[in-house]
Amino acid sequence: MILPALLLLQAATTAQTGEFESRRIIESSGVAVSRSHPGVLWTHNDSGDGPYVYATDLRGRDRGFLLVPGAEAVDWEDMSLGPCPTRRGICLYLADTGDNLERRSRVTVYAVAEPDPSVGRGDTLRTTAAPAILQLRYPDGSHDVEAIYVSPRDNALYLVSKGRTGRIRVYRVARVQWGKADAPVATAELVQTLDIRPSAEAGRLVTGAAIRPDGLVVAVRTYEEIYLFTPIVGGRLVPARERPCDIAGLEAGGGGEAIDFLDDSTLVLTSEAAGWRRGTIHTVICRTP
Repeated sequence: MILPALLLLQAATTAQTGEFESRRIIESSGVAVSRSHPGVLWTHNDSGDGPYVYATDLRGRDRGFLLVPGAEAVDWEDMSLGPCPTRRGICLYLADTGDNLERRSRVTVYAVAEPDPSVGRGDTLRTTAAPAILQLRYPDGSHDVEAIYVSPRDNALYLVSKGRTGRIRVYRVARVQWGKADAPVATAELVQTLDIRPSAEAGRLVTGAAIRPDGLVVAVRTYEEIYLFTPIVGGRLVPARERPCDIAGLEAGGGGEAIDFLDDSTLVLTSEAAGWRRGTIHTVICRTP
């Protein structure tokens, strides 16, 4: 059953914790909460920037930026921390998967070992290690994808389509697909179609996703809602709550896209800059009325 256009939403407890101090962070399109460096958030810009990752915190303080060597930034849309695909350790996954016109024949995801934040502020340009690179296509044509997560339960990469010109779909790329010499371009597996009715007018287009570090809850956000799911066998998602969480009007200009788990019950959201206002950082706890 497709969720109707008009929904009864859950209330949320929200708080703005900061604004981005770095003037380089204009369109925070992805966010990842570091577990190796307590208090550190990683983010990146949308299209228009180079292949850089930025370190900050809940207050938005500038913790420096790093270049990802060998990467291109066509349209970076989301990021996730998860088990590395070709080595041990934790990697930062960067999704160059944006496709507003839905014409890209292949897209790219980079995985780089999580770096240490810079010891200084911006202008301390350093580089990360060279990334592992995955080129992929979807089995049913091109899609605009702005949401990814990496499951610690099966080490697979999951991608959620925006719903720009069709249904909202979940795709999976197994870890073994990374670096296969006989398949330089991986084909993602279609896992399911989510029971969410996309609507640009209602702000119901998927802009980010995250998985809790224990792998038991997945959050999928739109511009104005957060949907919580429980992953089951094969990576399928079943609703963890009957209603989505309401975040309408939370971020100035409606430019919020990114989401991650700060802890088991709290989510962190970031937004793009809007006019004179810098991009913001919020925490959200979804609750039952």
